[in-house]
Amino acid sequence: MRSISVVIPNFNGKHLFEKYFENNYRILNSLGPRVQIIVVDDASTDDSVSYLEEHYGSGITIIRKEKNSGFAHTCNLGIKEANNDLIFLLNTDVTLEEGYFEKLYKYFELEDTFGVMGRIIGMEDDNILDAARSPKILGRKIKPSNFFYLEDSDSLTPTFYLSGAIALMDTRKLKAINGFNEMFNPYYGEDQEMSIRAWRLGWKCYYEHNAVCRHEVSASTKGHKDMHSIKRIYFRNRYYMHHLHLHGADLNLYHLQVVLSDVLPSLITFQFYKAQAYVDFLRNMNELKLKKRAFKRQMRVHKSNIGINDIINNIQIMLKYKQVIKL
Repeated sequence: MRSISVVIPNFNGKHLFEKYFENNYRILNSLGPRVQIIVVDDASTDDSVSYLEEHYGSGITIIRKEKNSGFAHTCNLGIKEANNDLIFLLNTDVTLEEGYFEKLYKYFELEDTFGVMGRIIGMEDDNILDAARSPKILGRKIKPSNFFYLEDSDSLTPTFYLSGAIALMDTRKLKAINGFNEMFNPYYGEDQEMSIRAWRLGWKCYYEHNAVCRHEVSASTKGHKDMHSIKRIYFRNRYYMHHLHLHGADLNLYHLQVVLSDVLPSLITFQFYKAQAYVDFLRNMNELKLKKRAFKRQMRVHKSNIGINDIINNIQIMLKYKQVIKL
């Protein structure tokens, strides 16, 4: 059995630790002595840290940040601290079901596995909140499909991206791609963008339907910002992701599509968040160019030339002749 480092990002999550952490702590410790639990506190203003110190003491490592910066930076600090074979990202608003990890180890017997996620269902019901997805392109916009899983439980199910709430990943590969892109702070879309980088380097992301966890919807982002700001961040990060992974004519046509389908309607209807998000994106163009060049160099090191269309084709090939259950 491989050793696991668990990275838990936290911001004002004392109430969530009180509800869910004891169950997760018990399950994690049942895996044996080769488990490292790292909580990275994103400058919380509640008593999260003191609660953990009082109740769990030496059983966990706590990293305290002086300044609140968001999910990607917080997770990256934990990733740097992790020293085991696998890294498990775990949100504070998630509770694991028994046997979660035992169903995931088999994926790491494959040399090209980047990571795997389980099924996410509601905290009070069994409605599926996250499962496997495949990518598609509408115009030039990259969209994830509706949730699906494979009827044959012995088949390996590819997924376009791993949820940052419950992803188990190969430590060496995760550190090789430098974790999350911190331009995506404070939240939204960073897990999708990181998964795309993994696919483009020739690695694979999987979904295991029989590994189950429960999630309290939006519990970790409640109170961060008003809805207008949240939408603005969401669309800004969408624009980031496309600019980082589209090229040439596809990229130019994408921006034309965004102006016509997002920006102009946003101005006409006085719902300005998409237009503001696009301005935010344009302001950070130089940093995006640097990120794009750095990843291009990384692809050369890995001798890969995989693009978005190749990812779509590769996932379609993996699903060919399989009985796909759409949700």
